Amino acid sequence: MGVRRPWVAGSFYPADPDSLRRTIEKCFTHRLGPGSLPELKPSERRIISVVCPHAGYMYSGPVAAHSYFHLSSEGRPASIVVIGPNHTGLGGPVSLGGTGAWETPLGRVDIDTELARVIFEASSFIDIDETAHVREHSIEVQLPFLQYIYGDFRFVPICMGFQDLETSRKVGQAVAEAIEGRNSIIVASTDLTHMEPQSSANVKDRGVIERIVSLDEVALQEWVRSHRVSMCGYGPVSAAIVASKRLGAQKAELLAYHTSGEVTGDLSSVVGYAAAKITR
Repeated sequence: MGVRRPWVAGSFYPADPDSLRRTIEKCFTHRLGPGSLPELKPSERRIISVVCPHAGYMYSGPVAAHSYFHLSSEGRPASIVVIGPNHTGLGGPVSLGGTGAWETPLGRVDIDTELARVIFEASSFIDIDETAHVREHSIEVQLPFLQYIYGDFRFVPICMGFQDLETSRKVGQAVAEAIEGRNSIIVASTDLTHMEPQSSANVKDRGVIERIVSLDEVALQEWVRSHRVSMCGYGPVSAAIVASKRLGAQKAELLAYHTSGEVTGDLSSVVGYAAAKITR
């Protein structure tokens, strides 16, 4: 792959660089956000992975800002693995972006080709398949936030079409094996309940959050299935839990939970968003 052009710039977030920076800053200072701008502070890395939503910034940006605010307090990682769900159906069951760069209005982000190779070699089922990424937004929308807090960095995108427990465990194990001993972090991209009343979304989403905080990928998948939760990235979150536990995770913490209804005022049909961190 050469350079992947942004697919949702101008819709999910501004296409103009200055407007995009201002929008990201407003997410941090928003009443639903962390309340202040992040500062990059090198320190011992305790965060192994974070959970971030991926809707339009006006809806989910303030929640996502909580995860990025916490990441900024631990300095710049050498590389970042971003795992997102496949909304388009393009590409293979699990698709890795192995070469090239992704472009956003804030500049280009190079793929960590060496780390991508190690992840690919650590698995027997992850394909190097760029077609899954061309029109997929779940990974793209994380990059401007990462660029804002880190500046330059390298990353590896993994797009999950299959999200069952076995696949999620295999993805998590391959990622953990590849990044063990490296200065790397994992970003799991997901929204929670889609287009339900606030009351039912809250119940379903709290069940999801409880299982993330318990670091229980089995219970998470069972809850999503048994309660028909329209969480789009349960596979990426499950994979992040698996990888984090293998890398020494001790706890998970909810950083923020809100819905689109708390932004728009319409509680009749909302989408849920959560930010969380998993730490040593």
